[in-house]
Amino acid sequence: MQGIEVDLAKDVADKLGVKLETVIINSANRIQFLQQGKIDLIIGGMYDTTERRKAVGIIEPAYWTSGPTLMAKRGVIKDWKDIEGKPVCGKQGVAYNKKVEQDYKVRIVAFAGNSEGKEALRSGKCVAWLYDDVSIMADLEAPEWADYEMPVSVLYNNPWAAAVPLEELDKPWGVFMTGMAYRWQSTGKLVELEGQYKLKPSEWFAQQHEKHRWDASYLEGGK
Repeated sequence: MQGIEVDLAKDVADKLGVKLETVIINSANRIQFLQQGKIDLIIGGMYDTTERRKAVGIIEPAYWTSGPTLMAKRGVIKDWKDIEGKPVCGKQGVAYNKKVEQDYKVRIVAFAGNSEGKEALRSGKCVAWLYDDVSIMADLEAPEWADYEMPVSVLYNNPWAAAVPLEELDKPWGVFMTGMAYRWQSTGKLVELEGQYKLKPSEWFAQQHEKHRWDASYLEGGK
């Protein structure tokens, strides 16, 4: 496993002086895993929503932001209105599925995994794949998706947050993770990772870095 979220998890483990144990989660089981004690922390592309704040301890500030967009065969879609009345592949348990159905009058065909959903797009069962822009941009870098594009703008841009068990939010574990989240933004670590993984520069990262910038020596001292 590798990527920005894995790097952030490694940073947490390093600061604690423990060995990192990564657990593969998906949008349908991640909250249950945290509540059941199968994991101690979620850093897994989870939107910060009012409903989720009732179930888990959302850590602020957020470490990422993204929103849903579409991946489709080149030339098939030019505007969001082009999907009206058509089947669109999506991921089970994703917060924006219902809103896209309501706003754009489409039928979301939800799959348990990304691979199944994208294969359904490739086989013509759907006109597009609905998912986060960050993931789609990564897919489009792969040769197998050379004939596909991201033809529309991002909707409902939302922050991604780490989460601890709800009962831990105001206790040492939650307080520690809040400090980590501030550190990631204030030191520019997320801007650095963005460049390391060759992602399109985000104005949001720059704004958050400026907003949360602290004295670097204070942060390095960790006191």
